[in-house]
Amino acid sequence: MIGLGTYAFFWQHSARATEPLSLRGAFEATRAMDIDLFQICDFAPLDEMTGAEVAEAAAAARDLGLAIQLGTKGIEPRHLARYLRLADAFDARLVRSMLYGPDSRPTLTEAETQLREALPAYEAAGVTLALETYEQVATADLVGLVESFASPQLGICLDPANVVARLELPRTCVELTAGVVANVHVKDFAFDRQPGWVGFTYSGARMGEGLHDYPHLLERVRPRERGIDEIVEHWLPWQGDAETTIRTEREWTRATVQHLRSI
Repeated sequence: MIGLGTYAFFWQHSARATEPLSLRGAFEATRAMDIDLFQICDFAPLDEMTGAEVAEAAAAARDLGLAIQLGTKGIEPRHLARYLRLADAFDARLVRSMLYGPDSRPTLTEAETQLREALPAYEAAGVTLALETYEQVATADLVGLVESFASPQLGICLDPANVVARLELPRTCVELTAGVVANVHVKDFAFDRQPGWVGFTYSGARMGEGLHDYPHLLERVRPRERGIDEIVEHWLPWQGDAETTIRTEREWTRATVQHLRSI
């Protein structure tokens, strides 16, 4: 299923917007595009919500007919337990996270210990924990960690754009992770020359115009055949002013959804 995530609304949610978009506003914009899935990912206000506010947000999603996934950073058992409770409130069946959190950088051995404590509750609840590929952990190491559990409730959130900063190739990342992918983050990416030809900027691109070989991902991962959701997000640079940036963000979202629906 195609879904939108909070990173598709990054600038619309931000303080740089004239009127920052609420979470419900993002829900409504998602439904307006005839999309039934939304991933609340790294959305800081969620961590500040009271129980009543969480219940209100969950009710808004249900009223709109949206399925919800959650996203956070870190795998400390207490933190993952909190997100499992949030998943229960939202009826979410997937929580995306990363090995490293804001205040934690476990070794692979420590990460295994933490996951062995936290994962049984996810398995009992039928909620999948998807660990994202990114530059701070080698993709081969992340795959090895996930495979060591052989659990249907532990997989990888595939974002091949992230690993370039580790000098890994996105195509290689796709190949390594294909068998254990549980969630896909969809965004295109490209390099642009800096002014004066002094280096490059690695950033987002309009879907289909960058370097992401998405047909290769579809061929190797087979997300649609395997029921793996594809969550739209962007790395959109600031476009000089809020109006232009937000208009471009919305256009990139439409373009990405159209691209995904066309292939």
